[in-house]
Amino acid sequence: MERKKVAFYTLGCKLNFSETSTIARSFQDEGFDRVEFEDVADIYVINTCSVTENADKQFKQVVRKAMKLNDKAFVAAVGCYAQLKPGELAAVDGVDLVLGATEKFKITDYINDLSKNDMGEVHSCEIQEADFYVGSYSIGDRTRAFLKVQDGCDYKCTYCTIPLARGISRSDTMENVLRNAKEISEKGIKEIVLTGVNIGDYGKGEFGNKKHEHTFFELVQNLDKIEGIERLRISSIEPNLLKNETIEFVSQSRTFVPHFHIPLQSGSNDILKKMKRRYMRELYTERVAKIREVMPHACIGVDVIVGFPGETDEHFLDTYNFLHELEISYLHVFTYSERDNTEAAQFDGVVEANVRAKRSKMLRGLSVKKRRAFYESQLGSSRTVLFEDENKEGYIYGFTENYVKVKAPWNPELANTLHEVTLTKIDEDGSVRMAFDTVLATG
Repeated sequence: MERKKVAFYTLGCKLNFSETSTIARSFQDEGFDRVEFEDVADIYVINTCSVTENADKQFKQVVRKAMKLNDKAFVAAVGCYAQLKPGELAAVDGVDLVLGATEKFKITDYINDLSKNDMGEVHSCEIQEADFYVGSYSIGDRTRAFLKVQDGCDYKCTYCTIPLARGISRSDTMENVLRNAKEISEKGIKEIVLTGVNIGDYGKGEFGNKKHEHTFFELVQNLDKIEGIERLRISSIEPNLLKNETIEFVSQSRTFVPHFHIPLQSGSNDILKKMKRRYMRELYTERVAKIREVMPHACIGVDVIVGFPGETDEHFLDTYNFLHELEISYLHVFTYSERDNTEAAQFDGVVEANVRAKRSKMLRGLSVKKRRAFYESQLGSSRTVLFEDENKEGYIYGFTENYVKVKAPWNPELANTLHEVTLTKIDEDGSVRMAFDTVLATG
C-alpha cells in the first residue's frame, strides 16, 4: 500500500515552527511521508497565528494554494488562530478539520478516512483546559533548531490574545529540555534558539503551578554545560525577567551568544501603563546599559507597537526619541490592530489608520539607521560566522554570534560550518562582507 503524504505550512513565530516540527514527527511515526508544501500531498496541515494582521486572509491564501495542488486533499488547521476563531476557519472552503491548543498535538487521532467534509470539523477546548505541557523542537533547517522551553502566559497585557490562544504559563521539565538539547546537538545542528511565549517565566511547573521548580537563570546555566552545542541564542525575553545575573552569565558563557531581543512596546510610561506592561522605560534603559557594560559588541533587538489607543503625537515622539538615543541594534515594528476579547479593543482614543502607518514608517526608517550604525561599529572586528546552506543568487549568507548578517561567494562546503572572519565592509544589500581569518578547513 502506498504511504500517505503530509505537508506543513507555518504562519507566525519561532515557537510555531518548533511545534510544527513536533507535529510532523508524530505523522512520520504513524507511517506518513513528509513532503514540501509545494508538492502534492494527501494532507495539508496549516499552523496558524493570531498575532499578524490579516491572519484570516493569509490563512485563506494558504488553503487555496493547497487546494490548487490537490483539490481532494484533507486540510487541517491548528494553532493560535484555530483556538481563537475555530468557527471562522472551519467555514473556509476546503478546510476539513480545526484543532485548538490542546488537540493539535494529537492530530493523528482525529484523522480517520481522509475524506473531505462539507464543513470543517472543530475540536477546540476551553483555553482553561490547556494546562499541560508538550515539549517540542524544530530541526527542519540544518543550521539552527528552535527549542521550546515554555508555553502560555500569565500576563494581562491589554492588547494581547496570546493568553486566550495558549493558556496559562507552564514549562517543560529541566530534564526534558536538556535531553532535547542533547538530541539536537547529536544531529549535527550548530545553533539552538530557545523559544516560548514568555521564556523568562521558565520554571512554572508543567501544570502551571505558580511555584517555580527552576528559574530561567538555572536553565541557562545547565544548557551551557551540554557538550556538542556550539551556540545557544535567547529568542525574546521580557525586560523585567531579564536579570543582571543572566546578562553577566551570558557575557562569560561558553555557548550563549551576545544577542538579546527585548520587547519594549512603547517608550512612553503613560502608554506602558495602559498596556499593563510590567516595567517602566527606566528599567529598560538599565537593562540596555547593563548589556552594553559587559558586552559592548552585543546585538540588542527591540519590539515596539505604534498606534495603540490613546497614543498622541507627543507619546509617539517620546518613543521615537527614546529609541533614537538608546544604544540598540534594530527594531521589530508592529502596527497596533484591534483584537477581539482584548481590553484595548474597548479603549477610547483610537488612532487613525493613516497615522498608524506614518508612525510605523518612521520607526522602520529608524531601525534601518540603527542596524547600519551597529554593523559599522563591527567593521574591522573578528567574529565567528555560522553559514547557512542556501545558494542565494551565487552567495552564501550567515550570521555572526552577535547577529551581523554576512555574505560570501557560494561555496557548498561552507554550509553549516563555523569560521573565524574579519568583517570588512557593508555591501549594497546591507549585509557585511568578510575575510576569512584562517585558511578554509571545512568539514
